[in-house]
Formats: sequence, C-alpha cells, structure tokens
Amino acid sequence: MNAHADPKLSYSKPPVETKVKAMTLVSYLAGVAGMAALQAVADAPSMIAFLPDWIEAIILPLVPTALAAVAGWKARHTPRPDLPSSQR
Repeated sequence: MNAHADPKLSYSKPPVETKVKAMTLVSYLAGVAGMAALQAVADAPSMIAFLPDWIEAIILPLVPTALAAVAGWKARHTPRPDLPSSQR
C-alpha cells in the first residue's frame, strides 16, 4: 500500500520528540554550568593548568556534547500512533 496515494490519509502535526527536548535542555544547562566553571577557573587557573592548551580546547566543548548525547540516548522515543505501522 502506498501511503502517498491515499487522499483520505492525514497526518497530525508531529510533536517535538522527547529526545530532542532532553538533548536541548541538557546541552543548555551543561553550557551554563560550563560557563560558571570557566568563571571559577579564571579566578584559580591552577585548576586546569596541568592540561596542555590544545587538550583544554578539545575537552571543554566535549562535556556538554557528551551530556546531551547521553540525555538523547536515555530519553524515550515519542510515539506517533497517527502514522501507518510501516512508518512508525
């Protein structure tokens, strides 16, 4: 059966996936926490002075990225019962 050929078939407006909401919220919160941590480190640079500068540049952006990835992986999929079973 071709879903595009059925003129009676209508789709509801898809909700924003729970996974997307979780990843967005966690990446925002991790970014805010990261900025707060950087402010604290600016007052006491010895906290990260042992790391080479190039490693700092790689690791610091990976923290919110990794947290967002974990949040998206752990969040449940948003079901779409309005779709035909072949497209769910």
